[in-house]
Amino acid sequence: MSNESQELGVTESKSHRPGEWYAEVVQKAGLADYAPMGGFIVTKPRGYALWERLQDALDGWFKETGVDNVYFPMFIPESFLEREKDIVEGFDPEVAWVTHGGHDELEERLAVRPTSESIIAPFMAEWTRSHRDLPLRLNQWCSVVRWEATETKPFFRTKEFMWQEGHTAHATDEEAWAEVWTRLGQYERVYEEVLAIPVLRGKKPEHDKFPGADTTTTVEALMPDGKSVQGGTSHHLGQSFAEAFDITFVDENEDVQTAHTTSWGLSWRALGALIMTHSDDQGLVLPPTIAPTQVVIVPIWQEDTKDDVLAYAEAVAEELEAAGVRVDLDDRDERNPGFKFNEHELNGVPVRIEIGPNEAADDEVTLVHRPDNAKTVEPREGVAETVDEHLEAVYDKLYTAAETNLEENIRTADSPEEIMGTIGQHGGYVAVPWCGDPACEEVIKEKVAAEIVMQPLAEDGSEGEPKAPEDDDATCVICGEPATEIAYFAKSY
Repeated sequence: MSNESQELGVTESKSHRPGEWYAEVVQKAGLADYAPMGGFIVTKPRGYALWERLQDALDGWFKETGVDNVYFPMFIPESFLEREKDIVEGFDPEVAWVTHGGHDELEERLAVRPTSESIIAPFMAEWTRSHRDLPLRLNQWCSVVRWEATETKPFFRTKEFMWQEGHTAHATDEEAWAEVWTRLGQYERVYEEVLAIPVLRGKKPEHDKFPGADTTTTVEALMPDGKSVQGGTSHHLGQSFAEAFDITFVDENEDVQTAHTTSWGLSWRALGALIMTHSDDQGLVLPPTIAPTQVVIVPIWQEDTKDDVLAYAEAVAEELEAAGVRVDLDDRDERNPGFKFNEHELNGVPVRIEIGPNEAADDEVTLVHRPDNAKTVEPREGVAETVDEHLEAVYDKLYTAAETNLEENIRTADSPEEIMGTIGQHGGYVAVPWCGDPACEEVIKEKVAAEIVMQPLAEDGSEGEPKAPEDDDATCVICGEPATEIAYFAKSY
């Protein structure tokens, strides 16, 4: 390998120094750079393309299920936040405030949105008069600012991040719950069908739910380093926001009723999970569903075969492009094939097609899978269908590896010491009977920085009830009191 190729490649080890490795992959694969202000990042074209593909998938599903996109101002008057005290208590330490406009001090401080319930809810109240106006389903794609990030990890944790936030109002509690499950299901789907990451569905413990919510449901993804990622949350807000902001409607009997509301959000933390889950010591690994370039064709020639090889490669590229494959023909003269292979591996292109004089003469193509370097020779005829099969095979490889990691890293424990020892040695999830007292979580949290990241749901899940231990006489493994719930402990991003 040339010195140039060595500089291009990743130097850190995913297994030994995952934090440093992750930062190097993000930068060398051209996804993001660090901004001059601490805690912020600059998203580069390839990184933003990943966000756009995730956004396209979710946005389409939202619209299929009755959601309209809107956009609200990024500044929220302090008096609006004050109308929902739970938000102030929950978010106040993280809020960035604007106090001046130009040289003039503002009469009222403006918050840079940490979330938008308090500015969207008043307008939902204005737009809701009759039961005929319901359900009201709004979503906005935007950025939010939470001034809490002490250590920047691109996409995982930054002071400003991209996300979508949905806000809905419903006539009944039952309809609001149906909304919660619809959105949680879409988050599960985007992880499993677009990002090739299996997730666990559940709820957050009561003390860790969204401020002002009745229930917070979540999808959690397990990273190869044993930490959990909160993949997306869907909140049943009950009537607290509707009461605070007067979201009422006249029902069919001409009686005034208070609406039931929900909110739900997924951020580009999903991209952090994507990078961390699949990538390796050669660089970025992407599932074909989200990869900006799904297939790269690398022609390999000598001067006497150049014209024939390039013509053959161009014809293959045109056929793939016509079939809807996102394909790139890398015919750069100034780079040798080895350099190109390394560069496209670093950038995570799922399938590489190598075309040399032999392929052109024999009417064949050589396909190489990014995750494991598996190489096969296929007929040129029907190349678009063949490539589709290989892209599906790559997706299945990535999903299966992530699924195996998840299945092998859900463990149980019979004591606080065993919880801490298991997390310290293996990471992953430790599922235990729990009494529901936050003080028991603190015992673990203080020792190994692990917390309850998720509680599995009861079978019906209709109102977000946590699953009960199978043993009716189960006791909390931490305090010994009767256990009515199951808790999954883990370290988290």
